[in-house]
Amino acid sequence: MNNPNPPIPRVNATNPEDDSLVSNDVTTALGALILGLVFLLGVPGNLFIIWSILARARRRSITTILILNLACADGFLMALTIFFIIYLAKQSWVFGDAMCKSLFYLCNANMYASIFIITVMSLHRLVAIVWPRKLPVLASKRIVVRVICGLWVLVLFMSIPALVFRDVREDVDERNKTRLVCAFNHPKPTHVRFQYAFETVSGFILPYTVIVTSYILILRRLRQTKFRRKVRSEKLILAIVVMFGVFWLPYHVINMVQVAAEWYRVDSPVRDKLDHIWKSSRAVTSALAFISSCANPVLYTFAGKSYIRQNGLEFMARLFEGTSMDPTGTKKGAHSSAADNSMGLRNTSESTVSNGANAAVQK
Repeated sequence: MNNPNPPIPRVNATNPEDDSLVSNDVTTALGALILGLVFLLGVPGNLFIIWSILARARRRSITTILILNLACADGFLMALTIFFIIYLAKQSWVFGDAMCKSLFYLCNANMYASIFIITVMSLHRLVAIVWPRKLPVLASKRIVVRVICGLWVLVLFMSIPALVFRDVREDVDERNKTRLVCAFNHPKPTHVRFQYAFETVSGFILPYTVIVTSYILILRRLRQTKFRRKVRSEKLILAIVVMFGVFWLPYHVINMVQVAAEWYRVDSPVRDKLDHIWKSSRAVTSALAFISSCANPVLYTFAGKSYIRQNGLEFMARLFEGTSMDPTGTKKGAHSSAADNSMGLRNTSESTVSNGANAAVQK
């Protein structure tokens, strides 16, 4: 940081956000270990998914396009983890103020992108099962591609608070050693409440409410029909949804703990306790959130293990072809149909879902 720029501001010792990420040796070491494993699994795993879809998948359904976008977002985030591993290992930010703002901004954008893509997946399944006749109008491939483009613009806009309220500052730790921290800098308590509450409500609570509601309606429709086959795409998307929720829930709980702490006076014992909880947990919960981005390749591998012996490195492409549903109601290719039959998944095109559901409802 030796440059002609103005000196880095020192941290106010009364500000609980000073060292929120690197304040505890145990959680910092645990967070670095988790991120190291995430990097080793997530980068090659997501690159393999992208390669499988772009180079090997013969047919790209809407579900496959959404999975491709999810893998791109996750793979890009995994590539950034090396910076955070170094930050946690050194317990000091050595990459400068611009990288501090941009890296955390991109991480925030990934969070929004992941949950919004999963939400679009769930809504697409909802339309395909509950309103199949409206599928060409409401959820055609062209419409979904436009939605995805708009989604990326939206997440980049929604992540701006992470860009504005974060900077590099000097901090003196318990050993009286000066270090640099990349931390949030909220001028007012209302800014803390706004940012973390907005992040949790818009990036978790509202999307998950839409997702859960979609699957409730899907299950109700399936129970009203004679269509009882286990469609692989339903199970795979549901597994993605559950996994994302499990790994991101602790992070958002800590967000709410920090928001709650801001409603108490600085000298309040309750605030001291809440501050201790979120400060000591932030590194671990943030690292756990990163796991969701490397877990999907592992999930896809288990889901497609029956294809490995027959297709080798192309097994994941065959998995995505086998879980695809044709929005136009046409039959899938012979290779894809054969793969479905080998998995016990016959006639999983959306015309089959539509006809089976409508016939049962009419009866």
